[in-house]
Amino acid sequence: MNAVLSPPIRFDVQGLIHAAAHNQTLDAFHPSLTSRQWELLGTYLQPSAVRQGQVVIEQHASDRTVYFVETGQLTVHREDDKGRLRLAVVEAGSAVGEGGFFTRQPRNATVQAASACKLWSLSPTRFAELTNRQPQLALEVAMALGSLVARRLTNRPKRAAVT
Repeated sequence: MNAVLSPPIRFDVQGLIHAAAHNQTLDAFHPSLTSRQWELLGTYLQPSAVRQGQVVIEQHASDRTVYFVETGQLTVHREDDKGRLRLAVVEAGSAVGEGGFFTRQPRNATVQAASACKLWSLSPTRFAELTNRQPQLALEVAMALGSLVARRLTNRPKRAAVT
C-alpha cells in the first residue's frame, strides 16, 4: 500500500503581507512598505515550515536571526532565577527574535511553535546585504522592528516576547 503524501508547502511572500495587514493587535509587525518593497524584502527572507512543538529560538543561544510569522502561533517562555515560567504568545503577522537581532546579546527566552507555522527568517548577513543594496527598505524594516520592541516593552504580558 502506498503512503499518502501531503502536498508540499508553498511559500509566497503574499501570505506574509496578508498576515501583517490583518494583525490589528499592538503586537503586529507593520512596516510601511509598498507591494514592490514587500516582494523585494521577500528575496532576502528564508521561508520555513515549523511543526508544532519545534523550538525556533533557544534561550541563551547567540543567534541573531529575526522571524516573521505568516501562519500559526509561537509561545515564548523562560525560566527566571526562581524557576518560574513567564509566557507570551506571538501570532501571525508579528515577529520574534528582534531583541537579539538588535542587542547582539544571547536570547533571553525560548520560542516554540504552539501550532504548525510558516515563518520567514532574516539573518544578520541577509540584513547587511539588504542594508547595502536597499538602504531605505532596510531602514523601514529596522524601524518597524524597533516599534514592535517598544510596544512590547510597554505591555507587561508581551515583555517576554522580546527575544
